[in-house]
Amino acid sequence: MSNFRYIYGKNTVVEAMKMGTVIKLYLVSDNKKVNISNTKNTNIKNSNKNKENNYSDLEKIANSKKIDIEYISKEKMSEIANGNHQGCAAKVFEYKYYDVDEIVNDKKDSLIIALDCLEDPHNLGAIIRTSEIAGVDGIIIPKNRSVRVNSTVAKVSTGATEYVKVSEVTNLRQTLVSLKKQGYWIVGAEYTEQSVNFWDVDFNMKVCLVIGSEGKGVSRLIREECDFLVKIPMWGKINSLNASVSAAILIYEIRRQQNK
Repeated sequence: MSNFRYIYGKNTVVEAMKMGTVIKLYLVSDNKKVNISNTKNTNIKNSNKNKENNYSDLEKIANSKKIDIEYISKEKMSEIANGNHQGCAAKVFEYKYYDVDEIVNDKKDSLIIALDCLEDPHNLGAIIRTSEIAGVDGIIIPKNRSVRVNSTVAKVSTGATEYVKVSEVTNLRQTLVSLKKQGYWIVGAEYTEQSVNFWDVDFNMKVCLVIGSEGKGVSRLIREECDFLVKIPMWGKINSLNASVSAAILIYEIRRQQNK
């Protein structure tokens, strides 16, 4: 199994370089002299490269971190980055997952997000981005039947994967039971007859918010471990919200109350 992966997109690459996880930086060059790999005198040797894209900020960070830079063609970049790469990509170390113990803490306003078999990398990336901005303590995902942190997730998160702690667990249900013993209230986001409107709940406590999968929502076994279920009222004709949108609404309501 490879111990590295590729990420792409300017913001994503910049944050990875700041955190020291980049092994090599790749930049698109329209210059015929591509595949130039060096860490010294980069700006001098390649001053006439792609004038349509200004990579000076990326080069400056790379040089300060002594990161090797390689200038490649657009075709080669498309082989590395399967998406809107914005002319840059990076070879980085494989994502380091955290232990649940590294996420749990004793803060009265602790907030953890548990994702019950989320499958869309765009949803995971968006939830990680929201979690970073909202100061969430960490995200828990199951090892099986769930999307992992990959290049698409990193791109959608705009670099937030470098800062948010994500933990993979073998058994999500047992993990929730353990969190209860450590003072967390388990809140499931599920629209049922028993669910209460999210704004009617007092979230001034340690919370683990459970977001279900895109198609099936929160599974029955996981719902059984929830202390209560909350719903987001809907007045339109469509009867569901995107998972990452639902997560953002609930995260900010929880944070609003916790930090009131």
